[in-house]
Amino acid sequence: MNHHEAEMEQLERGGLPEPLPTNERVLWEGAPRWTSLAVRAFHVRKIAIYFAALLAIRVVSNIADGVGAFQALIGSTALIAVASFAIGMMCLLAWLTSRTTWYTITSQRLVMRIGIVLTVTFNVPFKTVGSAGLKVWPDGSGDIPLTLGGDDRIAYLHLWPHARPWHLKRPEPMLRGVPDAARVAGILSHALAAAAGGSARLVAVANETAPQIAGRSGPFAAAQ
Repeated sequence: MNHHEAEMEQLERGGLPEPLPTNERVLWEGAPRWTSLAVRAFHVRKIAIYFAALLAIRVVSNIADGVGAFQALIGSTALIAVASFAIGMMCLLAWLTSRTTWYTITSQRLVMRIGIVLTVTFNVPFKTVGSAGLKVWPDGSGDIPLTLGGDDRIAYLHLWPHARPWHLKRPEPMLRGVPDAARVAGILSHALAAAAGGSARLVAVANETAPQIAGRSGPFAAAQ
């Protein structure tokens, strides 16, 4: 696929549900990296380790009972098949999630188009964002969660896997597995600062999403 074809595919996948107002412009668009989703949202690595441990226990147990190593492995084909199916399904879900997700940062809001079967669009105006965090992984991809002000919330299950893990009471929308996450966070931080009428700054926080980008609080609005 040449550069022009790649751009056309990106435009077909991305975009917004309706044209932007004349005073608003797109700053960045992108999709999650499916490999990052597979490892950190669908826990493929943990599933593989779990089944590998089960397989090792079964093989060692059979050998201890006097069965040859090759026969012990052959006797575990059912477990290997189940493990392969589970890992394959999680990888497929991660790939489908990546293919059906599009994040857009404009000069005034974050737009999240998500959903494998039914596409839903969530609009997060910058005036509603309390803060935004950043976690960069070794491959350069990363997660950018946003805390929201006001009383309105999006249900955690409606957002998942585009939500910060374990924040069930006050769900936080999250750009997950974003390639070149540090650059995207920089774009977002400057956009938030511009919307707030201030300057961008980073606040170190003692949790999994340090550092944190300052924003401003307010009510949250979502459109489907």
